[in-house]
Amino acid sequence: THYLYSVLKASYSMPATRLNNVPIAMFFATHFYFSSYHVLSNCCLRKIKTTYTPGILRNTLYVTVILALSYFTAFMETLTISSFPYWSFEDRDMAYIVGSAFYGIYFIVSFPAFFSFDEDIDKHQNPKVVTLWDTFVSSCGYGMMILCLLDFVRLYLDIPLVIGKDP
Repeated sequence: THYLYSVLKASYSMPATRLNNVPIAMFFATHFYFSSYHVLSNCCLRKIKTTYTPGILRNTLYVTVILALSYFTAFMETLTISSFPYWSFEDRDMAYIVGSAFYGIYFIVSFPAFFSFDEDIDKHQNPKVVTLWDTFVSSCGYGMMILCLLDFVRLYLDIPLVIGKDP
């Protein structure tokens, strides 16, 4: 998103047709990356919910795993994409440390959100039915939560937001 370009000073230099200065092919790549991340996070969160007795310790473990997995996922993506020849950061160390924490905000919200869509799937009696409308409305709300958190951090860091600037 534009936050990667404004806050992390990241850029793609590959020749491509762009939308908001993002190569259109990257939208498709994002889909399979994020699908993989969220399936793996669901496995971890489901293991916690089904293995441990409800209580403060399980809740603490659940939140800790979300925070750690969010930072780890963001850091590993930042690290692995750095070898892509058409991707660059203005300050690589800042991108790895601070940028990964900033990028992890997406996952802090989206990992538990994605899990909530089917958290009752293991229940044999009266499982919650999630409709397409439920998914759409919830996703809009989660997206707004992410944008607000990103903007709060961006404003705190006093970084201007630039959208659609040519490379």
